[in-house]
Amino acid sequence: MKQKNRRQVFLEGVRDGMPICFGYFAVSFSLGIAARNAGLSPFQGFLMSILNNASAGQYALITTIAADATYAEAIIITLVANARYLLMSTAMSQRFRPDEKLGHRLLVSYDITDELFGIAIARPGYIDPFYSYGAFSVALPGWAFGTAFGIVMGNLLPAMIVRSLSVALYGMFLAIIIPPAKKNKVVGALVLISFACSYGAGLMPYLKDLSEGSRTILLTVIIASAAALLFPHEEEEGAESAKWEVEA
Repeated sequence: MKQKNRRQVFLEGVRDGMPICFGYFAVSFSLGIAARNAGLSPFQGFLMSILNNASAGQYALITTIAADATYAEAIIITLVANARYLLMSTAMSQRFRPDEKLGHRLLVSYDITDELFGIAIARPGYIDPFYSYGAFSVALPGWAFGTAFGIVMGNLLPAMIVRSLSVALYGMFLAIIIPPAKKNKVVGALVLISFACSYGAGLMPYLKDLSEGSRTILLTVIIASAAALLFPHEEEEGAESAKWEVEA
């Protein structure tokens, strides 16, 4: 098979990134409403989304900003919320050509999200960084402009509509946690435990005196660590190591 040049690969990334762009715009619009409620300007929201393209991480950051948390708390909660991207980056690094330049590896790691990771990792053979660049070129602006647009509209729309749109972001998180919770009873139980612990921590002595950001960090680390120790992921028996074919 004739090897595709990088321009072709880049355009394939643009093509596959367009649906993600539209989805990102819709979701980040709701994120922009939350950012507006936390006092962020459209430029600040745009800059935040360009530098940190992560829905859960950004929402956690916005929550800490709204709660007047310290810089340290904001940094820690963002790192914890985005920790899963460390695993995705590790998996992606195994799919590059052995001689791929470090600069390309770092640039691709800049914008690894669930969706962009999914379309890249699903391609056969080695991952060409220009495919990811193509997807990034449309998906990232969709996320950033959607956030800024949400803040602008939040300043123009009536307060009742803004409050209604703010609920849409919670719907996004429900859409993320319900499918895996339905498939795995352990995950479902952990979700309920997390809700209960979050509520209880706001009532318990000492814990209730902590800021909302500190409580979130503490509960996330404790519950995630306990789940990893008590319910480790089991590899399927007989599973063979993946072999990636190089396009000839």
